[in-house]
Amino acid sequence: MTYQTLDVTRDDRGVVTVRLNLPDTHNALSAAMMDELTELARTLGADDSRVMVLTGTGRSFCAGGDLRWMRAQFDAEPAARAVEGKRLAGMLQALNTMPKPLIARVQGAAFGGGVGLCCVSDVAIGAEGALFGLTETRLGLIPATIGPYVVARMGEGPARRVFMNSRRFDAAEAVELGVLSKVVAAEDLDAAVEAEVTPYLSCAPGAVADAKRLARSLGPVIDEDAIAATVDALAARWDGDEASEGVGAFFDKRKPRWSA
Repeated sequence: MTYQTLDVTRDDRGVVTVRLNLPDTHNALSAAMMDELTELARTLGADDSRVMVLTGTGRSFCAGGDLRWMRAQFDAEPAARAVEGKRLAGMLQALNTMPKPLIARVQGAAFGGGVGLCCVSDVAIGAEGALFGLTETRLGLIPATIGPYVVARMGEGPARRVFMNSRRFDAAEAVELGVLSKVVAAEDLDAAVEAEVTPYLSCAPGAVADAKRLARSLGPVIDEDAIAATVDALAARWDGDEASEGVGAFFDKRKPRWSA
C-alpha cells in the first residue's frame, strides 16, 4: 500500500518502522493520517511482522489533531461530526488492540493526540527535551477520544494533574505519569528503542499476541460503550461556543476571550 502521510519500512527481522510524515504540521493527525494508521494497524495485526515502531519525521513526534480538520467540524452536520469523531477513536482502538508489540519512539513535541499515541503504545521511549501536554482545554475542547487510554496509562489521580489544565510537562514528568517508559539522551534514542525491540524477536508471536490481549482484559475496560461516550463528548464540544472561539483564536493569532 502507498501512504500519503506515513513512511513505512520493514527490515528482514519483521520490524516495521512507521514514521508520521507530515513534518510541516509537526505530524498533526489529519483525517488521511488517521485512516492510514487505522488501516496499517489492521494490516500489521494480520501479517507476519513482529514489532511496530512508531515515530515522527522532523522535529516533532505528533502535535495532536490537525486544527484545520477540527475547524471543519464547526460547519458540519451532527452526523458528519460523529463520523469524524469515530475516525479518531477508531484509529486509537486499532492501535491499542493490534496483536503486535507497539513501541513509540518520541522526540520533540507530543501534544493532545500525540500523548494518546504514547498511551496506546506498549512501550514509549522519549528523548531528553521532549515536551508533552493535553492542550485541548486551551482550545475549548477536551481530551475525549484519547481519554480512556490516557487514564488507563496514568491512573485517574495522576491524570487529573494534567488532563484539564493544558499544562505542558517535560519528559521526566512524562515518565512519572507513565506516558513514557524511560527517557534517554537524543543520541541514545535509537539504541534504547532497539533494546525494547530485540527481546520480542525471541518470543513466540502467538504467545505475545495472547499475552497482550490478556493484559488489556485485566486492565481498565475500554469497550464500545466507553469509546462511543468519548465520541459523543467530543462532538458535544465541537457543537459549543467555546471550541469555535478557541480554535478561531488560534487561527486568528489572538487570545481566546477566557485567557487571562
